[in-house]
Amino acid sequence: MGGRTVQTWVEERIKEYNEGRRMLEKYRASLLEPKHQTDKQREELTIINGMISDLQYSVEWMRSGRRPGGRRGVDAKDAYKRSVLLNMDLFPSLDLDYKEPELTDEQKKAIVRVLLRMTERERECFLLHMAHGMSFAQIGKELSLSRGTVQHHIMRAKAKIPAALQHQAI
Repeated sequence: MGGRTVQTWVEERIKEYNEGRRMLEKYRASLLEPKHQTDKQREELTIINGMISDLQYSVEWMRSGRRPGGRRGVDAKDAYKRSVLLNMDLFPSLDLDYKEPELTDEQKKAIVRVLLRMTERERECFLLHMAHGMSFAQIGKELSLSRGTVQHHIMRAKAKIPAALQHQAI
């Protein structure tokens, strides 16, 4: 074999991402050199900084196998629980043929009516939490709100759902 080491696909991506990050850092340095930057250069600098940050985040995730910045190891515990539930060999006697439920047009209209009864901020917080699985803290960071404010908006949105559905049935 001649002493050649075989890299996994993750190691190859980490190497590629690090090379890309280094190239972006050089480009960023060239944008920082002029003392009188144009608006376009400042905008480009913001984009480049975001790209570098994203690459660093991705590399850290690939290296550790865990989401960077996660606290308490929740992601690892949940991954274990999900893998146990998805392992159908653990349930050999169960004959499960799971299909995603399809919504009727009337159910879709009811959902839209429920969402329209919410304020824009309630709807935004509610959908980020329920549909995208974001925590109150993550939503707060995304929308520049406190965690408590996000929780308040989501509680108000949830309280409107039964009323909207009852109103629809009348």
